[in-house]
Amino acid sequence: MIKFGTGGWRAFIGEEFTQANVRLVAQALANIINTENAADNGFVIGYDRRFLSDKAAKWFAEVLAANGVKVSFINRFVPTPIVMFKAKAMNCHYSACITASHNPADYNGIKVFIQGGRDADEVITQKIEAQIAELQNADVQLVEFDDALENGSIEIINPMNEFVDSIINAIDMEAIKKANLRVLIDPMFGVAKNALQTVLINGRCDVDVINDGENPSFGGLMPSPSAATLYRLKHLVAAEGYDIGIGTDGDADRLGIIDEKGNFIHPNEVLILLYYYLLEYKGWKGSVVRNIATTHLLDKIAADHGEKSFEVPVGFKHISSQMEADDSLIGGESSGGLTIRGHIKGKDGVFASSLLVEMISVTGKKLSEMLDEIYGKYGYAYTAEGDCTFKPSQKEALYNKIYVEKQLPDFEFEVEKVSYDDGAKVYFKNGGWVIARFSGTEPLLRIFSEMADKPTAESVVAQMKAFLAL
Repeated sequence: MIKFGTGGWRAFIGEEFTQANVRLVAQALANIINTENAADNGFVIGYDRRFLSDKAAKWFAEVLAANGVKVSFINRFVPTPIVMFKAKAMNCHYSACITASHNPADYNGIKVFIQGGRDADEVITQKIEAQIAELQNADVQLVEFDDALENGSIEIINPMNEFVDSIINAIDMEAIKKANLRVLIDPMFGVAKNALQTVLINGRCDVDVINDGENPSFGGLMPSPSAATLYRLKHLVAAEGYDIGIGTDGDADRLGIIDEKGNFIHPNEVLILLYYYLLEYKGWKGSVVRNIATTHLLDKIAADHGEKSFEVPVGFKHISSQMEADDSLIGGESSGGLTIRGHIKGKDGVFASSLLVEMISVTGKKLSEMLDEIYGKYGYAYTAEGDCTFKPSQKEALYNKIYVEKQLPDFEFEVEKVSYDDGAKVYFKNGGWVIARFSGTEPLLRIFSEMADKPTAESVVAQMKAFLAL
């Protein structure tokens, strides 16, 4: 069964991610496009640096072209945000990127986007799944890629310059030029380097890059920017005097930041830095949208500036939808994805990184100094995380315990309320919280807790793990 999660369809290469299944997804989507008379709006497809991504993009394009859908094919690896950007610019009803984002190297997948270049919601992904269930391999229509190029049903495009120019036009390049910053980029063997380096060099930054080049195993690490995976970036930033270290995940829609001291800046802190900067220093207005596992400090910053904060389920499609409904200024999640009003309606690690460089340049303050300023105003909060693996045979029992029986540990903190909108989230009266939920992209149970200090947050996570016997 081909099932879409919170970040598209992801599967093991050679088991579920196969040529036949990629073509089934493409045929299902082609059927939907033609049913909705949206073929003339075109379809943008791109791919990342993963094993088979370039080939799978061609398999996908061959099916769409055979079904009368005009395909704009990006013929080089690019960040997922570039696909979303171009699809928005062309007003495509649908588009896609071949990527498994930050998943391990033995995964690949497909992210599907809808009109406006934003993540497909459950309504669309369920339509695709329903179409797939009715298809046989013999139902798939095909045309050879080269033949489609010749007859014009597939065209080659490269929107890199348009995307880079849009970022350059959106940020304060003059302030960046005056700051003379040193920046170290770690694309984690992914696709961020070209776009991000171009933006920063235009700002006269001194830019160096590590972990570049094609490496299907991602150097033996998860292509997910975290304190653990960015250990080399942390060391080099501190040792060699860089102003900021920027890590991006495999398809460059998420980021991880290292400050001038070599400290990992948690994605929650990236969000509060940017939201505070936009409100306090740039004087912008607007609410914030965060998912259910993201810091509540955003709520305090919003309230202090007379703005609202919205909590939504995990999955960036929920963030972009709520941002559109309230014309929100910023939306993001604790896994490192965020976007800003006026840019694309999905995560973009390239744009977010560029805006952080602008923040340092405009304020004249180091990252650590900006965080100290924020914590001095709103108090400190620490987020602890725990990813728990489980056997397939354990999932039903875990699900019943969490969602059906609604069992919870005997916490030492008074409980204000419990939400089961997405996982089980316990809100404590002291302002802290803990959540346990199944990942929508990997076979994991994820536990997050935010409390006033690190030991307390970690103890709450440990208590939840012990209660669930994980």
